[in-house]
Amino acid sequence: MSSPDREVRAARNGSARDSTALPGRRPVVAVTGAASGVGALLTQRLAASEEIKQVVAIDERRGDVTEAQWHVLDVRDPAIAEKLRGADVVVHLALDLDLETDPAARTAYNVRGTQTVLTAAAAAGVHRVVLCTSAMVYGARPDNAVPLAEDAELRATAEATGVGDLLEIERLAKRAPRAHPGLNVTVLRPAVLVGGTDTALTRYFESPRLLVVAGSRPTWQFCHVEDLVSALEFAALEKAEGDLAVGCDGWLEQEEVEELTGIRRMELPSAVALGAASRLHRLGLTPSPAGDLEYTMHPWVVSGSRLHDAGWRPRWTNEEVLAELLEEVAGRHTVAGRRLGRKDATTLGAAGATVALVGTAALVRRARKARRRL
Repeated sequence: MSSPDREVRAARNGSARDSTALPGRRPVVAVTGAASGVGALLTQRLAASEEIKQVVAIDERRGDVTEAQWHVLDVRDPAIAEKLRGADVVVHLALDLDLETDPAARTAYNVRGTQTVLTAAAAAGVHRVVLCTSAMVYGARPDNAVPLAEDAELRATAEATGVGDLLEIERLAKRAPRAHPGLNVTVLRPAVLVGGTDTALTRYFESPRLLVVAGSRPTWQFCHVEDLVSALEFAALEKAEGDLAVGCDGWLEQEEVEELTGIRRMELPSAVALGAASRLHRLGLTPSPAGDLEYTMHPWVVSGSRLHDAGWRPRWTNEEVLAELLEEVAGRHTVAGRRLGRKDATTLGAAGATVALVGTAALVRRARKARRRL
């Protein structure tokens, strides 16, 4: 198709692909998953920005940001293409990474939703799509560089909660510009996200002891949700592009984490810890597969150099985010990723912790019987 023909088609769709690059033009930004979580925070931030012309908010329910133009629908509905007409940028945040969600249903929602949004954005003449995965896609490996560059190989496997979905989203992001010439895709990869979040990694700090696998080299890097929202806005305004890692500057060693939290460690051999985690998950006693434990064993710290070079900096430090995380999880009790109620924790706490750390068949049976009595 000739350049003039392409411009005519883009104008008919209500948005030229290169419109956000025009000097002085304020973009229209659509946000999926806009009614809750990170999506709600970003929608509120964009609606208050003088750099944004209009915010189009999409979710399965209407949110609280009255300044946005709301559309209520499932992101897997092809009708979303019509709702995106006139948008310059789409920030896709409608993801389900809940530990308790059925894995097959979670994958169907996450992958199909991303496919639909990318295809719909291209059909609607959108210039850029911003996706959000996680720095977990780099994988937690003993030979990882510290820190990892953004262009480091993605070496994660699908064995940790939701990581298989995130890897597929990354693959979709790479294919989209080839399938839809002129569509740009930016991917943000935050470190351990903190601020109203509930993940296997935040639950690690709800345990009575910090499980440390003997011989491992844990390093901790956090990303406050406010910094993620700021980085998403930065990407939506096209101040940075490509694959962008997001996190606090630097990292904390395990010993520093233990000193800051005041939580003592429980050190176990790798075979025992991984075997216990695998067995507990297979029996349905915990939501976290053994793959989640890898991210508490090996480094996966990111540099964030591309955002830094573009002029963005985090406002939070690792120490500050960890302190906030401890406030959020105060009063919660988790064993091997399974959150316990207060009564549950009193009755099962000691036995459950032993199960998580030793994983013998007898103690597993004891924990299951105790749970049934509750």
